Amino acid sequence: MSIDLQASDVSSLTAQVERLSNALIKVTGESDVRKLHHKYGYYIDKCLYKEVSQLFADHPDTYVQFLNGRFKGKNGVDRLYIERFAKRFVGGRNGPIDGWLLDHLMAQDIIDFDPNTGRAKARIRALMSAGTHESISTEFPGGYRQWWEGGVYENEYILENGTWKILRLRYYPFWHGSFELGWKEAKNFVPLFKQQFPADPLGPDELLEDFSLWPDTRVVPFHYNHPITDEKVAEEDMQAPKWLEDASTAPPARSITDWGV
Repeated sequence: MSIDLQASDVSSLTAQVERLSNALIKVTGESDVRKLHHKYGYYIDKCLYKEVSQLFADHPDTYVQFLNGRFKGKNGVDRLYIERFAKRFVGGRNGPIDGWLLDHLMAQDIIDFDPNTGRAKARIRALMSAGTHESISTEFPGGYRQWWEGGVYENEYILENGTWKILRLRYYPFWHGSFELGWKEAKNFVPLFKQQFPADPLGPDELLEDFSLWPDTRVVPFHYNHPITDEKVAEEDMQAPKWLEDASTAPPARSITDWGV
């Protein structure tokens, strides 16, 4: 039995296969990036900082933005995770210590992969429960304490030699709050950076001025446009003026100036 296909049928089938192939590439890439970030979360929960660092691209544009500091390149990534965090949280080891809690819940992830660039962007919400057990040593930095933390990631990822890696990790914590009172007792349970590297041997390569926690409620810019109108949110709508005051009286909107660079 033979099937007589017209040239137009072949052309239509070819176009359909191409569309499906492109859709599969995009969906697969977004799934891989989602898994990559959640794996990052599981590693950082347990202070596996060597494994965390290995998730980052060996690229000149690689950085981690944390609190008011930016750690640049793989050297900066290692300085933050393997040196600073490991030293201060787990005494320099790779892995957890008894009585130290750092659970990161990752949710509401929106992943967008552009196959033409080999890069992806992600917005992911984080809710962290952190603190120490009463049995922990009195010499532990910060002592006996527990707190909550909420924030959002706006990250970029890159295909490096066929493997997805983190290119730019931007984490914006919105609030810290005590375990007992939540954001009613909002304060910086993790201190801000005061000096850059090398003045601070474990400090960031760059200090960021545009950073503050609760009650600041300015919007972290979205990497995506509105799904219906295809427009970006207006800059003044991302500000947070006082009650019944005009946006012109409020601090400037947050900005991300190096997307896609």
